Formats: sequence, structure tokens, C-alpha cells
Amino acid sequence: MPVDKLRPSFTFTEDRLAELRAVVPEAFADGAVNWETLREALGDYLEDEGREAEHFGLTWPGKREARRLAAQPSKGTLLPAVGEGVDEATTRNLFIEGDNLEVLKLLQKSYAGRVKLIYIDPPYNTGHDFVYKDNFSEPLESYLLKTGQISDDYTMLVSNAKTSGRFHSNWLNMIYPRLITARAILRDDGAIIVSVDDSELSHLKMLLNEVFGEENFIAQIAWQKRYTRSNNTDDFTSVLDHLLLYSKTEVFRPNLIERDEEVNARYTNPDKDPRGPWKLIPFSNPLSPEQRPNLAYPIKNPFTGEVILPKNKAWRASRETYERYVQDNRVYWGKEGQSKAPGIKRFLSEVKSGVTPINFWDYEFAAHTDAANAEIKLLFGDKVFDTPKPTLLIRRMIQLVTESRTEDIVLDFFAGSASTAHAVYLQNQADEGNRVFIMVQLPEIVPSDAPARKAGFSSISDIGKERLRRAIKRMKQEAKGKLDLQDRDTPEDLGFRVYKLGRSNYKAWQNYQGDSVAELETLFDRIEIPLVDGWKPENVLAEVLLLQGFPLDSAITAEAGFKHNRIQRVESDAIGHRLFVCLDDRIADATIGQLQLASEDVFVCLDSALSDEAKLRLGDRCTLRVI
Repeated sequence: MPVDKLRPSFTFTEDRLAELRAVVPEAFADGAVNWETLREALGDYLEDEGREAEHFGLTWPGKREARRLAAQPSKGTLLPAVGEGVDEATTRNLFIEGDNLEVLKLLQKSYAGRVKLIYIDPPYNTGHDFVYKDNFSEPLESYLLKTGQISDDYTMLVSNAKTSGRFHSNWLNMIYPRLITARAILRDDGAIIVSVDDSELSHLKMLLNEVFGEENFIAQIAWQKRYTRSNNTDDFTSVLDHLLLYSKTEVFRPNLIERDEEVNARYTNPDKDPRGPWKLIPFSNPLSPEQRPNLAYPIKNPFTGEVILPKNKAWRASRETYERYVQDNRVYWGKEGQSKAPGIKRFLSEVKSGVTPINFWDYEFAAHTDAANAEIKLLFGDKVFDTPKPTLLIRRMIQLVTESRTEDIVLDFFAGSASTAHAVYLQNQADEGNRVFIMVQLPEIVPSDAPARKAGFSSISDIGKERLRRAIKRMKQEAKGKLDLQDRDTPEDLGFRVYKLGRSNYKAWQNYQGDSVAELETLFDRIEIPLVDGWKPENVLAEVLLLQGFPLDSAITAEAGFKHNRIQRVESDAIGHRLFVCLDDRIADATIGQLQLASEDVFVCLDSALSDEAKLRLGDRCTLRVI
């Protein structure tokens, strides 16, 4: 097998081109797209692109650049921050600190088509809140600069005042590339839910129609975030926020909502039927006897002997079906037969295990903002975050979209105070679930006069991480002394690992515009050793995982029995082969002979660690990739 050079790559655009090449191979020549051939192949399916052409859709200044930004490869990587998490050796939960667009790009290869639920609560565009200010040319450098990693601290966010001529455009330019990138990470049976208020609701819905397809719109849910009006407003008190729910494909089906005591209380058993509680369903039909003459037959009341012929409404079912109901003791005329028309028993034991969801969630069902603030104060003793969402609201989304035992992934890339992660912990504890989360939060600087800064938090991401630590501690304390009746397949995962966005461990190539051969040779000599000076094995390993498409929660095991080298075996249920990594300066011949490799396995090491003969030996046994 040939030896591959392992270099940073961004495959999202390449993958889409490969799909296009498979469908229209004649449109490709020398690796490039021949647009004229492609246009001819698509024929009548192309829209008119003439000067007078008009298309339905949402447009705004900067849209083209925002779309281009989504396709621009990231120059960074994710670096493990060991010691900032909880139970890091065993947990599968991730908290990633960094610009969410760059992070989403880095996660695409490892998590493409794997996330079941994406929930985001992006900054609202009210004129007082803030939106991300993206740099279209050097997004990673801009991030590092603005977070103080290569210079003094800068605030990452900018005000989007309503006086700006691009008030809506700025917000759309922020959210558009993030939605495009996030869609690739969703499972085919997955869904995205986005919180929004009235200011961008109409624009966001059109944008989601474009990115996810109008046919994949599921619901616009009104959430009652407040339970009382405010007298501090001059016009209307806003008591509702909106949740826009879209699926990735038509495969998605929302789960039923668990039946509560109020719903079950409607089922009684006044006649002591041995089949248990039941609810009466009218036997009348909304249609008239003239419309359904076959359903307008006479029925005799067995108690009074009265024969009833429907006048205004026909019966619900045919005479044959009614007779079966009678034989099965499902027809009910009241306790003493006093009803004017029969009803049919529907037994609680026969109904679905839940009820269909509705598009209005009141505060009793999904909590309110006061409850969210109370959760923060319970953990921190103060209001260290201004706009948290209640965990019950997010748990309702988790119940709606995910399954408890299938290790579904929940992603929130505007994590804020990490309410979504907290909700995953709580829901897993409630139904013995095995869901895992990925949180992404920008290390936005906390203002110097804010309560959070006075409490010792310098960034929003610091608040989120500390919330999880305190929530875990509280949940473990509350579980002490309780009888463990859970029947789990796997232990409860109350932990998380932390990763941070940073520069790649690979040296960046510097474009040379001069004509000096000596200077050009110096550039080549510099790049001959591909890794940056002072690289750390744990950082390179994390980047190798992402480059090879292995998720960050993969099981990493140090292989035993090797005297001369440190070999790490990486495995994941999401990947059909194993990954072996050795980052030692030299790999001994004894190590090569001792390795137990399958043909589909991948072995990664430094190029300089192997002789040409050793490369041939390894390349014959597995896929060899060198750094």
C-alpha cells in the first residue's frame, strides 16, 4: 500500500464535489468543474440567470461572503485542556471553548451525520444585544487576536445598533454560515431547534427554509417565557419566544410527549369494567346523514327501548362496527341508560404511551425565565448570567427529539451558561438515558462591572464550565443515600472534557512572492519538519483524531507490552477500523514486528521515525500515514 502524508485538510467541499462527480461525471475535467457541461446536463432544471431574472428567497448585503466563509477551511485545531473537566478519563461529554464556526468546521469530518439534536439560542438582535463580528479573510487569526491569545484582550462581540444600515444583515451574516456548517453534522433522522424572538423571526424562518428546505419545517413552537405582564414597557409586554423546529430529512419523526396525571385523570371506570379506566368517545360523526347516508341507521337504547335515528349528525362507524362494539361491551349509554346517544369506551391501557406534541408550550409545561434565573442562583448564589434558558424547556426538546438509550448526541454551539448540558444530565438521570453532549462557547469577555466578573469569572465559557462542575457536584450529593433502582446498561456519565480552539500543530506554509532561490529553499527547509516547535503529543493526537475522522470521545488505550515505543490504540463505535498512533522520534524494528494490525487499520507516526524499509513493512500490513 502507498504511504500517505497526513496533513490538515478540510473535506466538506471536496465531499460535496465527489457526490456531484458521481451523479454528473461528464461535468468534470482534470479535477475541475466544466460549468457549461454541467448546465447542459441539468438542462431545464436550471433557473433563468439572465439580467432580468427574479428569484424568490431571502437576500441581504454580505450573503455571498457569508456562504463563502462557511466553505473556507479552518486553519486551527482543538487542543485538550486537561484538568478543567470532570471525570475526564471516562466521560464522553465535550465542552469546547472557541469560535463556534471554526469549531463546527473542525468537527465536520468526525461528526458528520452523527448528531441527533442541535439546539441553539443565538444572540437576539434587539439593538442592545450583540452579534458575532466575523473576519472573512482570516477567521482563526481574528479569533486568537480578539481572545488575547496573540495580543491584548479584545471583546469578541460588537454592538448591532438599530441605527446601523445593516442591522438585519449583520445578524444574518453571523447566523447563515453557522447553520450551513451545522446541517452537515445532523443525522438524517435528526432535528435542529432555534430560539428566536420577534425581531428576527421572519428572517430566520426564511433562512432555515433555504438551508434545511421548506419541506423539512416541522413546527413553530410558542414558548411562554413569562407568566405575568411588565409595567416597565411602553407598548406590549413580550411573554413569548419562538422555537423553530426543522428536520434534516423526511425521516425524522417527533416523539410523543409523556402523558401526565392530568391527562390520565380523564380516564375513569364508573361501571367497574375489568379492562380498567376508560374515556368516552362520542359515537356521532361531524358529517350529516345526508352526507353519509350509510352511517345513518337506527340504534336501540337497551335500557329505555327507544330507537334513535340520527338527524343532524351521522354515526361514527358502520352498523357492523357498532355491533362489534356492543358485543365487546364498549357501548355506554350512561350509568342508567339516560344518554340520548351512545358513546364508545377508549381504554387507557390501549392508548399510546404518550400524547402528540403541540406548538404552544406554557410555563407550567416548559418553565419560564424566572425559573432559569433561580437555577443559576441556586448554583452560584448570584445572577452571574443574564439570559439563561430553563433546563425544563430544553429537557422538553430532548424528550421530543432524542431517545434515552441510544447514546444520542445533543449539540449546542451557543452554549452560554451551559443550560443545555445541565438539561442533558437531568434528563439522563430521569429516564436512565445515555445521551451525550457537545457544548461550544466563545470565551466572550465578561464586562468588568458585571456580577460574574466580581464573582471571579473572566469569560462566559468560564461560567459554563463552572456551572457544570457545580451541577455535577450537586447531583452527586443529592444521589447519596438514595436507593439505586436504576437498571442502566452503562454507568451514568456525570462528567465532561474541555477542548480549546487554537492554532494547528502543523506549520503553515508561507506564500513567497520574491525571486530569491535561497529564500525559497529556506522556506522548504523550514516546512520539511511539518510540526511546530515545542509541539505536545497530546495536542497532536487530538488533531490526528479529527483529521482521521475519529470523534473526540473515542476510546484511547496505551498498548501494553511494547518496550521501545509508546503506541496508542484509538477505537470508536462510529468508525469501522482502528487507529494506531506513535509519536516517538524513532520506531524500533521490534515494535513493528510486534504490532498486531489488520489490513483496514490505520497507523500514524512521524515520517522521520521510520526507515524506507520500515515503511514498506508497515504499508504492506495496514494503511500507513506519516506526519
